[in-house]
Amino acid sequence: MAQAALLTGVEEFIAEHVLPLDDEHDGDVEAAGGESLRARLQAGARERGLLSPHGPRDLGGLGLGMVERAPLFEAAGRSLFGPMALNVNAPDEGNIHLLDVVATAAQRERYLRPLVRGEVRSAFAMTEPAPGAGSDPSLLTTTATRVAGGWLINGRKWFITGADGAGFYIVMARTSGEPGDPGGATMMLAPADRTGIKVDRHIGTIDRSMLGGHCEVTFTDVVVPDDDVLGGVDEGFRYAQVRLGPARMTHVMRWTGAAQRAHEVAIRHVASRRAFDGRLADLGTCVRRPRRSDASDARWALIGPVLTAWRARTCTPLKPCVIGRAFGRLMQHRRRSVMPRQTRADEVGRARQTPPGPRAWNAVDACSAERTRGGAKPLR
Repeated sequence: MAQAALLTGVEEFIAEHVLPLDDEHDGDVEAAGGESLRARLQAGARERGLLSPHGPRDLGGLGLGMVERAPLFEAAGRSLFGPMALNVNAPDEGNIHLLDVVATAAQRERYLRPLVRGEVRSAFAMTEPAPGAGSDPSLLTTTATRVAGGWLINGRKWFITGADGAGFYIVMARTSGEPGDPGGATMMLAPADRTGIKVDRHIGTIDRSMLGGHCEVTFTDVVVPDDDVLGGVDEGFRYAQVRLGPARMTHVMRWTGAAQRAHEVAIRHVASRRAFDGRLADLGTCVRRPRRSDASDARWALIGPVLTAWRARTCTPLKPCVIGRAFGRLMQHRRRSVMPRQTRADEVGRARQTPPGPRAWNAVDACSAERTRGGAKPLR
């Protein structure tokens, strides 16, 4: 399917089948149906050829690159349920990328294929209660001890998004060194039904849109065979960077969709709401209404340089000149393909969507806080 047709398909699917459910249940995924909702929406996306646009083609995805997927992720982000409907929501989206890069052939079949096809969900278990790993992942305290034929994991994790009901976990555990050492971590794959894994509780957050919640999980003598070690032993922090960079970019893509919708809702409100003998749009600072293109320019200024660095496959710090060139190229792309689809501010009042309220920002705040606790400090 051509890129333009894909984008049109996503926009129509979100507007007609996803947003109404989001609004009806005020962004509460469990109230809207939980797992049955996910299955129903993903079945609809699959029928339309929209499921897992980032997933590898050989396992059922559409195989789109980072730049090509950006407008689709943004369109999905207009609804809190949109990323889930397309199977591009965190943490599954980041885990799909990580497994695609690092997993062995056997691991791809056992874990990645069903994840790409939407048959299971996953969770990434790294963040720990103090004094364990948070923004500084080198403080990792969960251990994996060598036993015959594999490893034995013991530790406690929390704020693990999607843990309740996940099909498997990617667990970060210490295989050498001591907490505080800049190394010695290993990623391991563990099916959720393996003996010793327990979801203790859902941690209360302001977000209600993430299926499986944000949970505290304990791992007690969890056996992981050698075949389920993801990547090399003691190289977990290096592989975490494989996941971290793309995941930050795709968060931006989804959240700009939420921001665009909020912008449209605000303009529609000030254009229709009357008070003090006139429209709000004609009063005070509302007279200088922000243009939608302002938000779009800011979006590409933010993600453009990062996307360009991704295309170049570089992890080095970006220089100002690189940022300028990247912004220029991405702005040319926006003018050619994005702007024709954008509506003028005075037309937004006829938009179909209803106000999303503060729930979109609650989801962003909750996720941002968790990701900060989950290891924002790059380790080399």
